[in-house]
Amino acid sequence: MFDFSIVTSWIHGVLTSVMPVGVAVFIECILVGVCLLLAYAIIAIIMIFMERKVCAAFQCRLGPMRVGPQGTIQVFADVIKMLIKEIIVIRHSDKFLYNLAPYVVILASILAFACLPVNKGMEILDFNVGVFFLMAASSIGIVGILLAGWSSNNKYSLIGAMRSGAQMISYELSIGLSILTIVVLTDTMQFSEIVARQADGWFIFKGHIPAIIAFVIYLIAGNAEVNRGPFDLPEAESELTAGYHTEYSGMHFGLFYVAEFVNLFIIAGVAATIFLGGWMPLHISGLDGFNAVMDYIPGFVWFFAKAFFVVWLLMWIKWTFPRLRIDQILTLEWKYLVPIGLCNLLLMVICVVFGWHF
Repeated sequence: MFDFSIVTSWIHGVLTSVMPVGVAVFIECILVGVCLLLAYAIIAIIMIFMERKVCAAFQCRLGPMRVGPQGTIQVFADVIKMLIKEIIVIRHSDKFLYNLAPYVVILASILAFACLPVNKGMEILDFNVGVFFLMAASSIGIVGILLAGWSSNNKYSLIGAMRSGAQMISYELSIGLSILTIVVLTDTMQFSEIVARQADGWFIFKGHIPAIIAFVIYLIAGNAEVNRGPFDLPEAESELTAGYHTEYSGMHFGLFYVAEFVNLFIIAGVAATIFLGGWMPLHISGLDGFNAVMDYIPGFVWFFAKAFFVVWLLMWIKWTFPRLRIDQILTLEWKYLVPIGLCNLLLMVICVVFGWHF
């Protein structure tokens, strides 16, 4: 498995050989930021195109086909349209908070995106408390959504924001319990270490029954966390027009739109990291030839393949099940997922103490 820290160390050595260390570190930070934003934009474009094609496939149609081969340039056309559309100023709104809200949402999304370990040596934010940082960074987005609903001076936006706040805060608990189950198994909160512990087998396979239960709970709660169907009550078109971003137009709406899709990828990326081995290849005990071939596939290919597989699963769920009521959503969380998650966490503790995992 290639270690990209060799490349980053070489770049650091080249820069420090021609300039002071402080200036070199500053330039490296700028380069990392540019690469992060570029990757964020590319992932958003891929996710939007994938959503349209997967949705079309489930509805027995073709999706965008006219702009570019198989509609591949349709997303770029939409980006240009979004950039040149007028940003309408809402009368009687809290203009400062109204303009601040989409940037708070996108900031939270970028911080969480930076926590994903794409390949060995390609971790941007790799703290020893990475799980805590990810949960804290992703929680900032709730503040932006509440600000957007309240500052718009629109009752539909306010209702959508209140629904979203209640839903996201509730389901964060189940996400945290699912991740904590794997933290108990690995005895670390650093994402790179969690991936490294899966070199001899992914946790979905060797974590025993608690890991499988945690994975299922995580998929359900992750779908609700990013307001995706059937948990898209905060944006229920039939009730609230567009929910908390009803009054937003132009690129302000575009920021909410992009953040929603990248947040879906972040949920899938974290699932791929802690349950499906991250950048680790698939190894089957006893098949040395097969394992050797799998080792030739780069780590970032494994990561993106697993992440987009989880994305496809979540899109399958969205376009299969009907929308739930808000009381059904909260009942599912507080009466079922939270108790199951707590019992599952206790079961994982017992498995670790007695060494029952593989």
